Amino acid sequence: MIRRLSRIGGGARTTRPSPAGFDRRLIAPMLFGSVLNPVNSSMIAVALVPIGVAFGAPPAETVWLVSALYLATAVGQPVVGRFVDTYGPRRLYLTGTGLVGIAGLLGAVAPSLGALIGARVLLGFGTSAAYPAAMQLTRSEAERTGRDSPAGVLTALAMANQVVAVIGPTLGGLLIGLGGWRAVFTVNVPLSVACLVLGARRLPRTSGRTTGRGNGVDLPGMALFAVMLVSLMVFLTGLRLDHWYLPVLSAVAAAGFAVRELRVPDPFVDLRVLGGNVPLIVTYVRQLLAYTTSYAFMYGFTQWLEEGRGLHAATAGLVLLSLSATGLAVSAVTGRREAVRGKLVVGSLLQMAGCATLLLVGPDTPMWELILVGAVMGVPQGLLGLAIQNALYRQAEPARTASAAGLLRTFGYLGALAASAADAAFFPHRADTSGMHDLALFMLVGSTLLLTSALPDRSLDTLVPQRKA
Repeated sequence: MIRRLSRIGGGARTTRPSPAGFDRRLIAPMLFGSVLNPVNSSMIAVALVPIGVAFGAPPAETVWLVSALYLATAVGQPVVGRFVDTYGPRRLYLTGTGLVGIAGLLGAVAPSLGALIGARVLLGFGTSAAYPAAMQLTRSEAERTGRDSPAGVLTALAMANQVVAVIGPTLGGLLIGLGGWRAVFTVNVPLSVACLVLGARRLPRTSGRTTGRGNGVDLPGMALFAVMLVSLMVFLTGLRLDHWYLPVLSAVAAAGFAVRELRVPDPFVDLRVLGGNVPLIVTYVRQLLAYTTSYAFMYGFTQWLEEGRGLHAATAGLVLLSLSATGLAVSAVTGRREAVRGKLVVGSLLQMAGCATLLLVGPDTPMWELILVGAVMGVPQGLLGLAIQNALYRQAEPARTASAAGLLRTFGYLGALAASAADAAFFPHRADTSGMHDLALFMLVGSTLLLTSALPDRSLDTLVPQRKA
């Protein structure tokens, strides 16, 4: 895929891109940077049990290794995306990927679960820059070349993220087998170095773009957004009646955020534009639903394989290779055709089928059936990510592509947090089969809602590239 994309930019390797095609030099840093978050999101799935054993912590506590990353990235992605829109992608990309390496080192030497959670927070902020930067670069290259159909580049980004997300548990299991759970953190160091070298050598030195309403940064809006989101997600992560003040705080911050964004000339999130863009709002909701099911399966099924089925972390990772294989195959075959509505419908139907299959698993389920479950769940992961990303690219305001992409990731992380909260609720002490079946019913409801949102939506059929003469 990367080789085919490289040919878009022309033949000879030059220091300046050909005006006729996408600058092929941007592809490597875009792909490497955008996978930093999914690889860290997925590798931790097989490390939760060994980390819990090392620090004597139950699943209800180790789940914060998941939640901390998503709390940081859910806030960080749209905030950093707005900075990318304002100042350009290069400096934000380099700063973020540098933080990833530092977080990897801190995680590798963390003396306690609390310190490890802190490293995951830093890691979340560090991984928040690359994907918005990649989307902004894609938009600017499409405008520069006059080719408003960067399907190949968008497909490569989606494939890289999906493939890394699904092979993450396998990679994590292999790393744990070789060097223990701390190896899952140290792998960030070489990844960070690769991104820094590629970013410094290839990303353009641009001054960003403006929205036409001013060029300031809405720091109060960002702060209110952070308070609103963090208080809500902390409440959802550990549902308790004595935490009633958290949703109240979130509601107050949301009201203040709305008032602020409607009054300032250059808001962090333009609520006027977003409110009038109902298809984009629906796309965000679909991202939430799709990722809730996807991550609930990845974390819940993986923990059940280790505790309910009794597999070693490395073996559990290998079982999930079928998830990777089908996700990669589906992305490669369908990537060149946008077909947003068709991918959403088929993907949600297959998600429903996979969730229903989980109701039949048990401690004595043969390995080939477990591999088959992973294969079935890999197909919707290959379809839904492509469909939602292409919808976002077509529906977002061009001048705010990076911040819109960051907000899309935020809704994905909300789904991941909902998934981790569900895992903690259904596996309060250990990942047993009864909890796995309850989790499957939870995922089945989410997949049904996703299908209900996509099946009657004929507007998705009009999301086609606008070709220039």
